[in-house]
Amino acid sequence: MSSVQLLSELSAGTEAEIRGFHPGCKEVQRLREMGLLPGTKIKLIRWAPLGDPLEIKVRGYNLSLRRHEAEHVEVMVSGR
Repeated sequence: MSSVQLLSELSAGTEAEIRGFHPGCKEVQRLREMGLLPGTKIKLIRWAPLGDPLEIKVRGYNLSLRRHEAEHVEVMVSGR
């Protein structure tokens, strides 16, 4: 079973696939330029100690995102 969630709701170690972005997100172009495209597989590596930023592995590199950026990214988490 799969479920759609926001990237900001994932736990460390979770693997997911990007499904899209929230409508009206002003940062979509910037997120796409960083390689966050629909269909791309990601893995949430860790959260910073105070919960912001988070680190993800995407396209072979590690990327840090602020929580407010991650709140706009919809991902599909596969059930295990």
